[in-house]
Amino acid sequence: MLFPLGYALWLSLLNYDLGSGSQEFIGLGNYRELLNDARLWATLLRTVGIVLSAVGLEFCLGLLIAYGLYRLTFGVRALNLLLFLPNIVTPVVAALFLRWIFIGRWGLVSGLLIGWGIFPPDFLGDPAWARVTVVLADAWQFTPFMILVLYAGLNTVDQSQIEAAQIDGAGVWMLLFRIMLPAIRPLIVFVLAIRLMDAFRFFDTIYVLTGGGPGTATETITLYTYALAFRLLQVGKACALGVLTLLFVAVLVATMIRIVYRREKGAF
Repeated sequence: MLFPLGYALWLSLLNYDLGSGSQEFIGLGNYRELLNDARLWATLLRTVGIVLSAVGLEFCLGLLIAYGLYRLTFGVRALNLLLFLPNIVTPVVAALFLRWIFIGRWGLVSGLLIGWGIFPPDFLGDPAWARVTVVLADAWQFTPFMILVLYAGLNTVDQSQIEAAQIDGAGVWMLLFRIMLPAIRPLIVFVLAIRLMDAFRFFDTIYVLTGGGPGTATETITLYTYALAFRLLQVGKACALGVLTLLFVAVLVATMIRIVYRREKGAF
């Protein structure tokens, strides 16, 4: 794990052109160039928007469905298995399937809307709709992960607290938000941190669905890194962007954990 990270750090200090093979030590030159690059900041802002939208949607849907499964008295195992199926599909295969659904005019969704007399938008060709489609695609595949983890967490809540709250007249939603969610707060922080880190590596689904387009409407940090390394062949600059991405995600997750946990005397 340390060797590739160290090698990437070393390459980030070089003006390394993969086409010519030339390598020149320039220190922090790649970092300075990137931090002054307007495209980087636009891509970072776009990535944060897509990631927060996708993870937020996954958490809300996952929590509601997990709570619904928790309150079911039969068929929970079968439903859990069916709901988890999208998560075990290879991302590229899932993206090809979703591309067939959302492709303009002759895709499944467009065909249904036209059949109902509704003129459909260009889901993958319109910048705004392309971002929405990318978020929905990520949510379709990774909401099952949220459901599984949150459902397991809800089942660990002390039943005596739930029974006491019910005796005091707590309703269904009060039980969830006042009793159960505070009890599984460490688990919520864990699953959100895992998904945030994973979502920032969002590449394969977007690459298959939109290729970062139209234009740069769905270009994320990972797609920009890919373009630098394998299209422009600027390996040193791409490695520097990878290091900056690592630092940004680490700071983001650490800040989120600090805000949510509010540690006092080493406890949650």
